[in-house]
Amino acid sequence: MPLHLMEHPEDVSVVRLPGGEDPAFDWNTGPLASLTRTADETSVVCATASVPRGSRTEGPFRAVEVAGPLDFSAVGVFAEILAPLVDAQISVLGLSTFDTDWVLVPTGRREDAAAAWRRAGFVITPSTLTGGRS
Repeated sequence: MPLHLMEHPEDVSVVRLPGGEDPAFDWNTGPLASLTRTADETSVVCATASVPRGSRTEGPFRAVEVAGPLDFSAVGVFAEILAPLVDAQISVLGLSTFDTDWVLVPTGRREDAAAAWRRAGFVITPSTLTGGRS
């Protein structure tokens, strides 16, 4: 069964803060919000619209979610997802949650990434269906 990837419509960015610093802005926004701390840095993934001006950032990215939940014993899921992007020369950021994996694709390369994944046999859909249905 091919992997099913769901692209979220909102742009996200990665904000870099000094190690141990708490974000002084509303970062818990967007389709994916993540706070990661190391001794050297604090990284925040949040909706691009929430990033304060003047922050050190990368992005915007489009968040692509692997339809899950994935089993913790699954082997090679990220390798399978990333291989078509390596071949297409698309640099991404990968994250995992308890239930699934996420790939942050530069917004300007999202169509290239989707085409590469489709060529590899993946199913790509929007995260929500729209179009007037209730």
